[in-house]
Amino acid sequence: MARARREDAAVIAPGGVLDRVTIDLAGLDALLHALAAAGYQVIGPTLRDRAVVLDEIESIDDLPRGWGDEQDGGTYRLRRREDEALFGWAVGAHSWKPYLFPPRVTLFSATRDEAGFRVDEERESVPRRAFFGVRSCDLHAIAIQDRVFLECERPDPHYAQRREGLFLIAVNCSDPAATCFCTSMGTGPRASGGYDLALTELLDSGENRFVVEVGSERGADLMRTIPTRATHDAEVEAAVEVTVRAAGRITRSVDTNGIRDLLATNLEHPRWDDVAERCLACSNCTLVCPTCFCSTVEDHSDLTGQHAERSRRWDSCFTLDHSYLHGGSVRPAHRVRYRQWLTHKVGTWIDQFDSSGCVGCGRCITWCPVGIDLTAELAALRAEPGGTAVTYPSVGKFE
Repeated sequence: MARARREDAAVIAPGGVLDRVTIDLAGLDALLHALAAAGYQVIGPTLRDRAVVLDEIESIDDLPRGWGDEQDGGTYRLRRREDEALFGWAVGAHSWKPYLFPPRVTLFSATRDEAGFRVDEERESVPRRAFFGVRSCDLHAIAIQDRVFLECERPDPHYAQRREGLFLIAVNCSDPAATCFCTSMGTGPRASGGYDLALTELLDSGENRFVVEVGSERGADLMRTIPTRATHDAEVEAAVEVTVRAAGRITRSVDTNGIRDLLATNLEHPRWDDVAERCLACSNCTLVCPTCFCSTVEDHSDLTGQHAERSRRWDSCFTLDHSYLHGGSVRPAHRVRYRQWLTHKVGTWIDQFDSSGCVGCGRCITWCPVGIDLTAELAALRAEPGGTAVTYPSVGKFE
């Protein structure tokens, strides 16, 4: 029996909480040191170039303490908070995608010798990593990319190498951006599964405390190595209230009901011309998107002709070359490239992977130079359906 198409991105099955404990700042620092002692390279949020970015961190001193952010269409600004929250910001331009699906990777190299060319498959040495501070929307994004790269007949070995053994520490969201719409997509703001540990920061007592939900046996093993205390019932309630308040502050939304068919029957809608007048086809939205996976393959050789390499790098459906066939690009206009991106992201992705490709993180809105808003474009198509209805058959799944 065929599986029903899912028009939201809730691809993580809810997981049970094995245990709950509470830690303070010293306990959080001990957690980071315990990860390093266990052999993990810890990647987490830090401040650089007036933004919250992801990079290697060693202690809580590397975290963006006391900083929040302001986001809107084409707008990102850091702001000082009135408290010392470590996680009082929404997602930044960086997602976790580059650590699992790098912007460029060498596939193989060829070197000329006396017998001809010797071909060597390249496999980069990758450290065992722990992702620290993953928001619920990004947990869902990782699960979506798992479907793309792993849950298929021919898993991608480069992705599999980076994904194996990955330790995931989520942080439940307390301060969503104005561009967030995860509640519409069923992906947040509270992490429901797919993590080893999930933290909720509490500030109500004037000091930083963290309710830790243990989601895996290895998460439990790690927590046994650091100082913790039992979580009080009032702290459990306060941790839930953090994400309830966060959900109440999310103002953008998408009606996902029948969204695949909405797009399929409005391929000639005049709204595509309207958005084309604004879109720069710069590909920012696809670069910051945590699930976009378009790539291209390039060959390079040195001047002597003795050595050549083949590499894979990120590409985007907004570039002319991405849809180039002999004779030219099949998507020469902005309108058809934006249409391709949007209809695939929230439409035909459902045919391929049984879920939407959008997790509602809002990055594409924030980092669009002209502030094009995915939620507004979808609302416009729904408000005034128009154009010629086009038969749009389901595409085959990637296998």
